[in-house]
Amino acid sequence: MPENHKPTVRVMNVLIIGSGAREHALAWAAAKSERVAMVFVAPGNGGTALMGGKVSNVQLKATALDELLAFAHDNNIDLTIVGSEQPLELGIVDLFRSAGLHVVGPTQTAARLESSKVFSKEFMQRQGIPTACYHVYRDMSTAVRSIELPETSYPLVIKASGLCAGKGVFIALDRQEALKAIRELFEERIFGDAADEVVIEDFLQGQEASVFALTDGTCYRLFLPAQDHKRIGNGDTGKNTGGMGAYAPAPLVTPEVLQKVEKQIIQPTLKGMRDEGYPYTGFLYVGLMIDNGEPSVVEYNARLGDPETQVVLPLLQSDFIAALQASVDGTLGDVPFEMHRKSAATIVIASGGYPDHYETGRKITIADEVAAMEDCLVFHAGTSFEEGKLTTSGGRVFSVTALGHSLRESIDRAYRAVEKISFEGAYYRTDIGAKAL
Repeated sequence: MPENHKPTVRVMNVLIIGSGAREHALAWAAAKSERVAMVFVAPGNGGTALMGGKVSNVQLKATALDELLAFAHDNNIDLTIVGSEQPLELGIVDLFRSAGLHVVGPTQTAARLESSKVFSKEFMQRQGIPTACYHVYRDMSTAVRSIELPETSYPLVIKASGLCAGKGVFIALDRQEALKAIRELFEERIFGDAADEVVIEDFLQGQEASVFALTDGTCYRLFLPAQDHKRIGNGDTGKNTGGMGAYAPAPLVTPEVLQKVEKQIIQPTLKGMRDEGYPYTGFLYVGLMIDNGEPSVVEYNARLGDPETQVVLPLLQSDFIAALQASVDGTLGDVPFEMHRKSAATIVIASGGYPDHYETGRKITIADEVAAMEDCLVFHAGTSFEEGKLTTSGGRVFSVTALGHSLRESIDRAYRAVEKISFEGAYYRTDIGAKAL
């Protein structure tokens, strides 16, 4: 073959489902691929609307499965990437596959690793996967009796079993806090049906980290490990949020720790799901607690995390879409999956009052020099672009990512960009990545 002749690459139309910064990052990664002709994001946000070129928003809700299926057929979608968790819980992968379409994600039954904390805890117990000891409660009185036992020790972790957008977890430091959490879940129903079952588990000591795998059900490939910052305030204080920032690679996840994660968690998870009749495909997020080099599972997610996606995808050197197609075809082991030798950090800019009440519709100003900053990416989350105006539309508004040759360099670069983005009530943590430094 002549040196200047390259093999023909199949050009694809891609559909991404979701509206956050994660989906903006997915669209960015997909659009970079020479395999991609068009990227549609349903419903997308102000950032994906502004990308232009081969990226276009589709005004369809992520949970409108039948309409999404019709759109995929009408627009010759070759590959669908499910970004958010709700469509997975509703069975979008089953629906698209039954229609002969290629889709990245687990089936509805396999997605229970995320959509039901009761299922995931019982699965880990059956498979001998390290996790905290737990009990399941289905009514308030039984849970209260457990909390009031003299032998109950604190802190305790109390979780709604169903999907709660990353907010259904309480860390109770004493009996009063535990009782308050139980009342909010069972009596006040702050998370609705997601708290029909509640898991109360031991508090795990250590530091949290996130490991992400892409799998075709048998073979898997790992992204660089990351560390998320869930609490609203500096020093990991205040309420849990969907995530206020992240960085990768996480020094906490040493090669030795990662080897344990693979052997003790990822491999038995994939084998266990196959053996139990729920083969798992797509992205697998493993939220870890690492104590003295020993990993335990805090939770699974059935998709990429947010804001971790915004640091792990920019560090992927290989063609993202080629890897996703291989995961669908069952040939993941045959494609490159290489990482850049850099670090990445992302800072979330949120609306004032988040994760509680916050106002939307605030005008956003982004300084022109941000676009020219080296190795800097501004991923939109809660933004809207209409009639030429960019405004806030959610609690988490931006995820500002920067790459660097060191973690310090990436953090400093990200914060320089953050300072050039403004809207009324803007809030962000000032200590993202500090624990790693």
